[in-house]
Amino acid sequence: MSMAGNLRRVTELGRVGGLRKVARLTRRRPRVDLSHPARSPLGSSVVNCVTYRDGVRTPGGRDLVDTVAQVRKYGDGFVWLGLHEPTDREFAGIAELFDLHPLAVEDAVEAHQRPKVERYGETLFAVFKTVCYVEHEELTATSEVVNTGEIMVFVGHDFVISVRHGRHGSLGPLREELESDPVQLAKGPSAVLHAIADHVVDDYLHVADSMQSDIDQVETDVFSADGARTDPGRIYQLKRELLELKRAVVPLARPLLDLSDRPMRVVDAEIQAYFRDVSDHLLRATEQIASFDELLNSILQAHLAQVTVAQNEDMRKITAWAAVIAVPTMVCGVYGMNFDHMPERHWQFGYPLVLGVIAVACLVLHRGFRRNGWL
Repeated sequence: MSMAGNLRRVTELGRVGGLRKVARLTRRRPRVDLSHPARSPLGSSVVNCVTYRDGVRTPGGRDLVDTVAQVRKYGDGFVWLGLHEPTDREFAGIAELFDLHPLAVEDAVEAHQRPKVERYGETLFAVFKTVCYVEHEELTATSEVVNTGEIMVFVGHDFVISVRHGRHGSLGPLREELESDPVQLAKGPSAVLHAIADHVVDDYLHVADSMQSDIDQVETDVFSADGARTDPGRIYQLKRELLELKRAVVPLARPLLDLSDRPMRVVDAEIQAYFRDVSDHLLRATEQIASFDELLNSILQAHLAQVTVAQNEDMRKITAWAAVIAVPTMVCGVYGMNFDHMPERHWQFGYPLVLGVIAVACLVLHRGFRRNGWL
């Protein structure tokens, strides 16, 4: 059976039946193994489905229905189901199988949610904004610096469902890291929730550190000798991208405090201490972003001041040259009136004398303006 067929089967089971169907279907012939590490997600939103018992990955059932049935039959371990941008139809059966709240399901499918943590009965629903730094050779007024996505996590006593939106933020390396620490993974689904939160916040710090180089480059360009000619669009673009990062980071502070301080049944007491550490990392990222924002404001103000100063310099030069040119313009205007009785009009040395006076007057004005820094 293909992966898409298997997911359709889960959807049909959710509509028809609940766990009574699950128990009956587990006696059938084994189907496609979702837990195979080389499984391709093409044609299906299911990325992986794995059972963990005592912190160790187990073969589990051959599909999602069998896996859940085995875990609930023995009453230990949990299932981690990973999804990528599922549709309403694909998620319907999964929501029915795990008894997920319709509002949380709608948020998980539609995405574009603020970071939050909500409780629906015995299920915890968390939303995290993921970010990644977009590499670029040179920062321009249209460069994309920060790319965002989302990870939604459903946590129950015996399951974790992670729903990822966006092309980055893969949880494959995180899963391998967790599997290398069975002691931590044995603490249950809340250990996976903490690992995802820690992974997301670490990405915040990495992106902030990467943006530091862009801000440093813009600052160097603005305060260079030719800083007034720096494109202000680059500064505005950095501020827009920084705002995108800020929207992902800042709202997560309250949900992490809830996870670390408020008692929750599905969150192990030992894991709450780890969430406090994640909160500390988030606070560091928040402070770093705030300092970047203030620095960019200062850079923008400095650039605008430089532009104003450069414009004043240009106006002074234009005024000085206009004053210099005004001398020959005035003299030529006077002697261009063509009256018969004008001084020195018929004098032999009149023409060279007037040219000399013009030249001397222009040189005196030019020297005075240069001495005052206008030219």
